[in-house]
Amino acid sequence: MTLAAQVARQLAARARWRPLEIVFWLAALASIFLLPSRHLILTEIAILGLFALSLDLILGYAGILSLGHAAFFGLGAYAAGLLAKYGLVGEPVLALFAAGLGAAALGFVTSFLLLRGSDLTRLMVTLGIALILREIANRYDWLTGGADGLQGIVIGPVLGAFAFDIAGHVAYVYSLSVLFLAFLAARRLMNSPFGLSLRAIKGNSLRASAIGIGVDARLVAIYTIAAGYAGIAGALLTQTTQFASLDVFSFERSADVLLVLILGGTGYLYGGLIGAVVFKLVQDALIDVTAQYWQFWIGLVLVLIVLGGERVKRLAAAAGGRIARLVGRRPKLDAKAP
Repeated sequence: MTLAAQVARQLAARARWRPLEIVFWLAALASIFLLPSRHLILTEIAILGLFALSLDLILGYAGILSLGHAAFFGLGAYAAGLLAKYGLVGEPVLALFAAGLGAAALGFVTSFLLLRGSDLTRLMVTLGIALILREIANRYDWLTGGADGLQGIVIGPVLGAFAFDIAGHVAYVYSLSVLFLAFLAARRLMNSPFGLSLRAIKGNSLRASAIGIGVDARLVAIYTIAAGYAGIAGALLTQTTQFASLDVFSFERSADVLLVLILGGTGYLYGGLIGAVVFKLVQDALIDVTAQYWQFWIGLVLVLIVLGGERVKRLAAAAGGRIARLVGRRPKLDAKAP
């Protein structure tokens, strides 16, 4: 078997669906019919999951740190709102693509600012971009509504046939469908040679460059794609709520999605989805118990998770070292023994 055939076979094996993946998406499909009274919060989970997925593409696979990923989320949110309010694009799916393309264009332009700098520089640049966009949206209040938010948005029926209802049934099916299609595209991309090259860049960019991988070009490409995903998530939020505010650009928005990835894990696509489920359900439960201090309890849970994870790592390392010592003490067999 040739080398090319071996590589193709390995890539095909990596892309094969696992049983737990199938169970996960079947459970998501079943929630449409089994949890009709929870469709509003499930819509929020689907949108947050897509937003977290976009951040995972750059953080989990390319190692790009960002504290301003809300810039693309917010741009997509306002783009979808403006397109609908002024009748530029009446069909939600087309507006969704337009908002995603706008966010991807911004990601492409700003990606070049991230190529020459350390992780700290990237954090500050991404945060600065989000703050700049927020101030622009606040400054031109005649267009965006400023601090009052973009109001008067009327979203037409999806595909001209499915009108949004107050119970959120159409919104959830729509959001879940978009999330699934976006996930399929991301999964295929990350299991391709391009995705494997991103892992190599994250592991050691100098070594990746030495073996012929175009590091800068791939970082620009994945940052642009991730920005488009975030823009689609923001557009979904505006379309399902028919409202957009300056909050979509806030630092808290970027911090929340980073927290979601910490809860779910990075570098395997499902981390953002699982983290979104955990974060939203815990948030909803804590708000019912203590509406004013739910952020305190979220922070406490995060600290406990981090401390617990570090303890598990230390215990695993200690156990591994003990096993290695026991194996090392095993007496050698005499090769001449019968």
